[in-house]
Amino acid sequence: MMNTDPILFIDSGIGGLPYCRHFRSRNPAESLVYTADRANFPYGPKDRNVLIELLTELTGRLVDCFAPKLIVLACNTAAVSALEPLRKRFPDIPFVGTVPAVKPAVLQSRTRSVGVLGTNRTIEDPYIAELARQYGPGCRVTGIAAPDLVEFVEHSYAGADPEQRKQAVRPYIEEFARAEVDGIVLGCTHFLFLADEFRASAEPGMTVYDSVEGVSRRAETLLAESNRAAPQDHVPRNILLVTGPQPLEPAWSGWASSFGLELCGMEACYPEKPVQ
Repeated sequence: MMNTDPILFIDSGIGGLPYCRHFRSRNPAESLVYTADRANFPYGPKDRNVLIELLTELTGRLVDCFAPKLIVLACNTAAVSALEPLRKRFPDIPFVGTVPAVKPAVLQSRTRSVGVLGTNRTIEDPYIAELARQYGPGCRVTGIAAPDLVEFVEHSYAGADPEQRKQAVRPYIEEFARAEVDGIVLGCTHFLFLADEFRASAEPGMTVYDSVEGVSRRAETLLAESNRAAPQDHVPRNILLVTGPQPLEPAWSGWASSFGLELCGMEACYPEKPVQ
C-alpha cells in the first residue's frame, strides 16, 4: 500500500538540510519534516548518554506528533551515538543514519591513509576506527574534530563571502596534507555546506567524500521494501521545524525559503492530526 505519512529528518541545526534537499529532489511526492534541534545545538560536545537521552525524548515527541514512516538521522554525531538505541526504542519505524563515508575512502585509498573531519563526539567514538578496520585493514585514519567549523556553518556561513568560506576550510586541508592523507571524509553534515570549498582547496591527489547519495539511496530502499512510498500524484507538505525558544531568529526564514520548506516552531508539534 502507498503511504503518505511524512519522512522525518533530525539534526542539531541546518547541517542536514543538504541531505533533505537531495532526497526531495529524487522523491518529490514525499512529505518531509526537517527538525533543527536548535534548543540542544551543538550535539558534538555532549556526552553520548546525554545525547541518547535528548534524542530519545525529541524523537518520541516527533513520532507522537507526525507519525513518520521513516526517520533519517541527518547528523553524523547523532547517528554514530544514538542510531542503535533509537532503533530499539522505536522498533516499528525504519531509521537511516548518516554514517561518515569511511568505507569508500579506505577502499579507494592508494596511500592507505585517510582523514575524517567531524565533531568531538564523532571523532572520539570507536565506531570510526571500527569501520576503518572492517573495510581497510592497515589503513591509517587521522581524525580531526572541528567544532568551530560547525559553528561557522550554523551561524556565519549565510553571510560569509567566498573568500571567508575558503579560509574557513584551509587550515583543515593543510593539517590533512601534513598527515599525508589521500582522502578526506566530511564526517559532519554541517560540512556539506562547504563541500565545494573543500574540493576546490584540496591538495592534488586528495579526494573528498560525503554520504549524501548513499543516505538517499538507503531511504529509498527501505521505502520500497516496506511498500511505504507515496503515490506520484501526492501533493506533499514540507516543513522546517525548529526547537527552542520563540520567536525564531530571522535567519531561519531565509533557510526555510532557500530549501523550499514551511517554517514552524515546536508549537506545531501538537496538531490535531499528523502532517499529510
